[in-house]
Amino acid sequence: MRLLVTGGCGFIGSNFILRMLSLHDDWTIVNLDILTYAGNEENLAAVSGDPRYTFIRGDICDAAVVDALMTDCDAVVHFAAESHVDRSILAPAAFVRANVLGTQVLLDAAVRYNVRFHHISTDEVFGALGKEGTFSEQTPYAPRSPYAASKAAADHLVRAYIHTYGLKATISNCSNNYGPYQFPEKLIPLAVTNLIDGKKIPVYGKGENIRDWVHVDDHNDAVALVLTRGRIGETYCIGGDTELRNIDVARAICTAFDKGDESFTFVTDRKGHDFRYAIDFSKIQKELGWTPAHDFAAGLAETISWYRSHEKWWRKLQGRVIADVTEKE
Repeated sequence: MRLLVTGGCGFIGSNFILRMLSLHDDWTIVNLDILTYAGNEENLAAVSGDPRYTFIRGDICDAAVVDALMTDCDAVVHFAAESHVDRSILAPAAFVRANVLGTQVLLDAAVRYNVRFHHISTDEVFGALGKEGTFSEQTPYAPRSPYAASKAAADHLVRAYIHTYGLKATISNCSNNYGPYQFPEKLIPLAVTNLIDGKKIPVYGKGENIRDWVHVDDHNDAVALVLTRGRIGETYCIGGDTELRNIDVARAICTAFDKGDESFTFVTDRKGHDFRYAIDFSKIQKELGWTPAHDFAAGLAETISWYRSHEKWWRKLQGRVIADVTEKE
């Protein structure tokens, strides 16, 4: 299979490329990435000499670049997105451009060349949950941040192209990812790198907000299943079956460093901060046999170990991090 992966130098995209090339000898991947602050070619150093892998630095909003790459691929896996909620509050226009316009440019080319399309989305498009209930494929959209709204718009575009143009496409909505190569503005890598540097972990509000966590490899295995076996036109929710308060994640990381509550500090809560996310992934479990393989405690320990042993990697990125941001994959 010949894949075009967008945003493949980011956290989830780079892990997808590394995993797919390790599992599928007959897959070739072209990675299209503009290399924003969160894109890092070093994430893919392990495959830089692999003839099955090609990197193209380019913009998904550039129709000429996209068109040239789409002519020679079987499928697109669309990871490319501006993804940090705090940055979307500060500068929403960049999120509309990348997440909405960029998706539209890709969709136009996919229709033109009859290319299979898989769109990576987020549970944030559904809004917030109270103390009960879960998000599913039937949950109405209710985005509450510019980031979530831009991803919701992209999802709607994909569905419109399926119905209007007969595009062979699927969508997946995932919960919070964690694992190696995650940019250190997000909760887990920020907490780990701060503790390594003897700094405190910033926690929004009282840390009561709840997120469902899925290991990035589990997420990407689910994406591969949807790409190869999922029903065209369908949406699949991907979750980790691990609901935790942010304060409990921070405490677990502190424990790994033999530290306690004195190692985090509460900061002013984010505007419009969603209280709780939780995913019902029974559809993908029943149809495709997927279930998360990673236990969170073990996966977190492996992730902490990775950041401890890859200090050179994350230190290069520290200047790009917004101070006191803590949330989302």
